[in-house]
This record gives sequence, C-alpha cells and structure tokens, in this order.
Amino acid sequence: MSNVQVSAVTKSYGAKKLFEDVNVNFSPGKRYGLTGPNGAGKSTFMKILAGDLEPDTGGSVSRPEKTSVLRQDQFGYEDIRVLDVVMQGARKLWAAMVEKEALLALPELTDEQGSRLGELEMIIGEEDGYAAESSAGALLVGLGIPTASHDGLMRELPGGLKVRVLLAQALFGKPEVLLLDEPTNNLDLDSIRWLEGFLCNYEGVLIAISHDRHFLNAICTHIADIDYNSIILYTGGYDDMVEAKSQIRSRIEAENADRSKKIAQLQDFVARFGAGTRASQVQSRKKQIEKLQVTVLKRSNIERPFIQIPVKKPSGKQTLTIEGLCKRWPDVTVCDHFSTLVTKGEKVAIIGGNGVGKTTLCRLLVGDLLADSGTLEWGKDVSIGYIAQDHGDAIAKNTTVDDWLHSHDTNAYLQDIRGLLGKMLFKGEEGQKSTAVLSGGETVRMMFARLMLLQPNVLVLDEPTNHLDLESIVALGEALVKYEGTAFVVTHDRNLIESFANHLFVFEPGGLVDFRGTYEDYLSQKDATAPAKRKSR
Repeated sequence: MSNVQVSAVTKSYGAKKLFEDVNVNFSPGKRYGLTGPNGAGKSTFMKILAGDLEPDTGGSVSRPEKTSVLRQDQFGYEDIRVLDVVMQGARKLWAAMVEKEALLALPELTDEQGSRLGELEMIIGEEDGYAAESSAGALLVGLGIPTASHDGLMRELPGGLKVRVLLAQALFGKPEVLLLDEPTNNLDLDSIRWLEGFLCNYEGVLIAISHDRHFLNAICTHIADIDYNSIILYTGGYDDMVEAKSQIRSRIEAENADRSKKIAQLQDFVARFGAGTRASQVQSRKKQIEKLQVTVLKRSNIERPFIQIPVKKPSGKQTLTIEGLCKRWPDVTVCDHFSTLVTKGEKVAIIGGNGVGKTTLCRLLVGDLLADSGTLEWGKDVSIGYIAQDHGDAIAKNTTVDDWLHSHDTNAYLQDIRGLLGKMLFKGEEGQKSTAVLSGGETVRMMFARLMLLQPNVLVLDEPTNHLDLESIVALGEALVKYEGTAFVVTHDRNLIESFANHLFVFEPGGLVDFRGTYEDYLSQKDATAPAKRKSR
C-alpha cells in the first residue's frame, strides 16, 4: 500500500486564497475526513488529490496508480449494464476483460494472440476477476440496489440509484486510495450504516468529504481540516477535532493574555524608571518585552449561524390528528390507513429510503396535496413554517435578500431584518445581494431567517441540511432541541435525528410506521427483532 504525498500545494481563485504551501501525508490504514465550511476549498483540494485539477505553480501530489475517485457523472453510462459500470472501477481488470472478450470473439487466434490471451487470463486471475461479478453485486446490494436491477442498463435506474452505482464503482477492485466527495448523498440510513461498516474495514488510504457528522465520527481515524489557509491534521473523528481545535485556540488565547499582562507590567516599569538611575534594570525589562512575543492568531474561516426560532403563539395541545390516511403518488403507496396523534412540542423525524414518499408526506402536511382518503386535521391556532426540499420556486429571482425577507412581514423594521440576516451570516451589505446569485447554503440560511421572522408554532422541514455545512447542521440540531413548537423533519443525517427526535415516522417495506421514541430506541428494537425475522424465514 502506498501513501498520498502533498507537497507545497497552493490554490487561489482570483484574490481569494483557499490554501497556501500545504504539505501533508495521507497514510495507508488511516481514514481521513476532509472538513471545512462551505467555500473553504474541500472539493477543490479533492480534485487536486485526484489529478483532475492542477495546483498553482510549484506544488505537486503523488498518488498510487490504483487511486479510485467517486465520480458525479451519473448520466455518462446510460447504455451500459449496471454490473459492468461497477467493474469499470478496476481499470486494469476491466481492460483485460474487454480485450479477452474481443480475442475470444475472433474466428481463430494466431500464436501471438493465443499468447496474449494467456497473459490476460493471468491478469484477470491476479485481479480477482473470476469473482468480479459477485463482488460487484454484493456492493450494489449493500448500497440498496436490488439484484433484479444488476443486469439492467443504467438508463433504467432513477437518478438517486445511479449515484449509488458510481459509489459502488469507486469501492470496487480493492483500490489503494479512495477519494469520496459526499458519499452519503442519496443514501438512506440503512445504506449509510452499511457503508460505514465497509469503510471501517478498508485498509488503504481513505479521504472523504461529508456534511454528515455521525458518518465522519463513525469512519474517521483522522480529520484533515481546511482552515487558516492551510490543512491541519487532527487525530480522531469530527467531534474530536472540534474539541482539540477549541482547546488549542483557548490555550493560545490564555497564553497571549498572560503575556500581554506581563508585557504591560514591564512597559510600566520602563516608563517609570527609564530616565532614572535603574538603567540596567530598565534594559533587562526591555529584553524581556522583546522575548514575550504574543502569538498572532489568524482568523478562522469557521462560522456558525445562530438559529433560534421563537414561537409567537403556541398551538393547542393536540397539534395534529391523522386518521386512516391513504395516499398514492404517483405510483408509490405513501401511506395506507395511517393514523397518529402528534401533541404540542413533539419532534418528529421522517425517515426512509429514497423515492418512498417522504416529500409527498410533507406536502400532505402543509396542504399542497390532498389525501386519497382519510383525514389530516391540524389543531387549534396552528401556524406552519415550511422549507421544501425543492425550494427554488419559493424565492423570487428579481429581488434582494433584504427585500425578500421583508416581503414576509412588511411591518418588520429594516434593522430587525438585518439583525436576523446577521445571525444567518449575511454580513454588512450582503443583504443587498440578489437572490438569483445565492449559493445553496445561503439560500437555506435565508429561509431559516424567514422562519425566525414569522415565528411559527409548527415546522415542516424537508431535507433542510441539503447545502448546509457541518457547523450550520450542528446549529440546526441545537435550534430544534430548544424549539418550543412541534417539528416534522425529513433527513438522512443520523446525528441530527439523534439530537432532536422523540417521535418517528418510518417508511418501512411494509408501509409507514408510527414509532414513539428516539432513533436509538428504534434501532434497538429493529436489531432485537432482526434475528427472529431471519429465523422465521
């Protein structure tokens, strides 16, 4: 196994310097999480590691030949069999298999071609090629792609499953280095748990970008954090890094405070006795001042928004009553005679695989869709704040951030609008930015500012962590815990679910299940019943 060596790598875009003169070594057997806020340069650095992007003049990256990268071109394999897309991840093996098939298709072979066929057989054997299809199939099943789809074409899969096939491609063939940018995107919770187990047994160099804090804590032996225009290595998972980083900065700040106090005392002595008879003591004090240099702390680029959603008027105790609810949309049974009662203050996580109807359920809750049968009745004085997964249509493109937010409460003072935006990291005149040029993270933060302005007593949030960095997701989790209203949240982020949820709507194979308890309680019950289910089969 070989390492990945980064030497003197610098990268800038215009006047913005992402990182400067980075020297870091990524070793086999270690699993690195690449972290930093949105815009810090994580994906840029990953592209440099993969060889898809050159660093600025002078820097270099060395990597082994068997380096595997999670690609995002899920529509680039439309007419290729799913299993073949996965096996293409082992480039040497795939090339040998293709050449072998071409030779075998010939009516007869020359001596040279026969000799070449023998060489190809050796390569295929060395690369475990005779178990390739079964290995590729096991990866696909682990990532939630049913066996019936393995021999089909990529074009027959929905977009979310195509991304999973590309993840299986990256994992296939025992690569020496794995570079994964957001590997948990489009994965449900069961698939994320499977991937965590797979990666924890991986023996090469793993470098992964993820906004899923639980995932990073589960898989990482080290964190490579982009901050202070550099990359700093920390031992442990994401939470370990945050704690170590805070301790280091606090220690330096305390040392600086002590030094500044000592310097002030020495300067006072010099000022009082500089012109007197204690010249030697004054000179000694001046030398001490020169030695007591205060460590210059660069400004960290990590910032956390302050999300706090007050409730203007509480709802009635019985916030939501659902009886016999049935909905099919368009050809998926979202719920079939589903009934539940949600009381004021409950925090409901809506979880399940892709395409099962979580967004449709949210639209039923907010009244965008009507049920086929059954009733969904909100209680007294309910006011709903909604963030849709696809919220593009909810934001006018011909306005500014200030004006868009103000349009939701025309009685609000501009200073209050600016105050809310400041809490959401829109600084100074950034409230004058056009809504048409906002990044995904800025758009979501702006929508949270709207919730903070309107102060609803019910939240319906469909994948609110999309486009948010880790610091913002942590802030959201803390806000949901403190929120005094009732919340319904769709998310695949296990750490977020564990932080706030005390009630679950779970899309299981048999239908929508109402589970009263935490996600940890749900997993314990699920794991406890799994052996009995297997035995009964």
